[in-house]
Amino acid sequence: MSIDLPGFADPVLGAQACFRAVLTAMSRPGLIQRTGLDLTPPSPLAPATAAVLLTLVDAETTLLLAPSLAASAEWIEFHCGARQGDAAADFVVTDSLPDLAALESGNDECPERSTTVILQLAALGQGTAYTLAGPGLAAPTRFLAEGLPADFLARWGANHRLYPRGIDLILCAGTDLAALPRSVAASEG
Repeated sequence: MSIDLPGFADPVLGAQACFRAVLTAMSRPGLIQRTGLDLTPPSPLAPATAAVLLTLVDAETTLLLAPSLAASAEWIEFHCGARQGDAAADFVVTDSLPDLAALESGNDECPERSTTVILQLAALGQGTAYTLAGPGLAAPTRFLAEGLPADFLARWGANHRLYPRGIDLILCAGTDLAALPRSVAASEG
């Protein structure tokens, strides 16, 4: 039974460490952080994905879980208490990039009311190369990720043009995480 698998060994310290990792990743797009090292979540959930969920998701948030990750639903519900959501959910957890235009992107008065996508990938630091530019980056930065779709740049560009509205991505692979806030532009290589 998946709820038998524990969350953080020390919930306070674990959540604080993961929160710092997420904040660093959001403020320095493309910078890979490590988290979830002490977690063994149910398959197919990666430790970094589980750590982000344990840190950011609770009974006050809504969560849309991709069917491909449904085997972890009981564990997430037990440890996080999140309510089931739809395309307007606070968080979407998936292993394939959803249609960003179909998700809640906030509005001009409240851009922060947008959905955050927690996207589980095959790998970070290897795979397809992207160049990131924007806030938090002193100069354009190279970022590698394995598992983003071939049309990622077009889809991300459409999302980026909505700024200050738009979707933020938290990318997770194994115990690695990185972030692409809506404010950052991405291009080839």
